Amino acid sequence: MTWQVEVAPERCIASGMCAGIAPDLFTLDGTHSRPVHGEVTAGDERALDAADICPAMAITVRENGEEIGPRP
Repeated sequence: MTWQVEVAPERCIASGMCAGIAPDLFTLDGTHSRPVHGEVTAGDERALDAADICPAMAITVRENGEEIGPRP
């Protein structure tokens, strides 16, 4: 099972926090972050942590189409 990870480029401010805590999941690409792969192994808490700490709330994690991150 996998989770889908997306970064909204219109909201991303390239703080680098996501790439800092999960460099194998996120990379900075010019002025925005992007997922290295569109899917990560389900249960990889680093994806949820990155969504939680994103200052622009630009990262979304979904499981079977349902948003599970960022967490409230």
